Amino acid sequence: MLPRELLRENAERLLSEYPERYAGSGLERFAELDRRRRETVTRIEEKRRRRNELSAARGKPSPETIDETKALKEEIRLLEAQLEQSEAELADVEQRIPNVPQPDVPKGRDETSNRVERTWGEPRRFDFEAVAHWDLGPALGILDFERGAKIAGARFTVLKGAGARLSRALGNFFLDLHTREHGYTEILPPALANADSLFGTNQLPKFEEDLFKTREGLYLISTGEIPLTNLHRDETLHGDQLPLLYTACTPCFRSEAGAAGRDTRGMIRQHQFDKVEIVTLTTPEDSNAALERLTGHAETALRRLGLPYRAVTLSTGDLGFGAAKTYDLEVWLPGQNVFKEISSCSNFEAFQARRAQIRFRRAEGEKPEFVHTLNGSALPIGRTLVAILENYQRKDGSVEVPEALMSYFGGDEIR
Repeated sequence: MLPRELLRENAERLLSEYPERYAGSGLERFAELDRRRRETVTRIEEKRRRRNELSAARGKPSPETIDETKALKEEIRLLEAQLEQSEAELADVEQRIPNVPQPDVPKGRDETSNRVERTWGEPRRFDFEAVAHWDLGPALGILDFERGAKIAGARFTVLKGAGARLSRALGNFFLDLHTREHGYTEILPPALANADSLFGTNQLPKFEEDLFKTREGLYLISTGEIPLTNLHRDETLHGDQLPLLYTACTPCFRSEAGAAGRDTRGMIRQHQFDKVEIVTLTTPEDSNAALERLTGHAETALRRLGLPYRAVTLSTGDLGFGAAKTYDLEVWLPGQNVFKEISSCSNFEAFQARRAQIRFRRAEGEKPEFVHTLNGSALPIGRTLVAILENYQRKDGSVEVPEALMSYFGGDEIR
């Protein structure tokens, strides 16, 4: 969430500079609602001032004074009700206004304006026609889309035998990499979260349709970012504690309400999947460098597995709601002849911390400041498994296991 003062002073500029981001966001309504609220506050203050003047007058009040005092009391009551309604309307609008992009984020309406920053690895050249994972996995007997659909419906998959073992190996490999080499503390959080937690990390109220909600009012988490960032909701940290680095491998649940017709085949876009998330809480002056470090940690995972990828800076029109800057890592999938997003690493600056009320003090007695929060996928288990199957497939239909995974998997091939 953005500070009200920032919106008040910059609404016109933001609408002019970033129409692809702010048109229709509610920012247009903000100025009118804010003006109406401030006028109401002024009128309440004037009437309270007049009421205090009448109360302070010496001597017995006249009938006119009594009548005016009663009228003022009723007018103040009505204006306070108007103010309460204005505050609620203004808060609802503020909660739906996206973060401000950093100056170096490329401007553009959609993903066609994203900027490729770097590439790593050469796509493998096959002496046979590469097969997509939705054919390769069932042929190996490790992916079962039909039984997944029978059990739960479309966009669910059963992993069997070596497929399940490879999934487990990936989670352990990623967690060991991030905890032993990158300094993250491993967390095993709940897979359910309350509304306050989802508000803190931007999923509510704007993206509720993408969530699964229980009868008790809890939500299945759509990403490990939710519990990891909310570990310190409503807390004031000491500056010496920062940066805080957390990682977790969690199940994730998404209704994919906004992705109708996209990636309907295979395991790219599922209702349930496992993902290793990395989260950083740090000081404002460190957050840009922290984004480079965090993205580098996700890239290390891809490089250790020998998976060709490219790093892309998202444009203002493709940037997520709460992010000020995002790098997407897109892995090469030879069976589909396409680069596909496998990781998204974002700096939210103080946007989430303001919603979740996560502050820090640089020293005792100093005014609290909001931390900056960052997160990234490092990596999603299902999409990484897909990338391994397609990049390491052999002509006879078997699949080589990347060297970094052999000890975790307990073998060097799937056949």
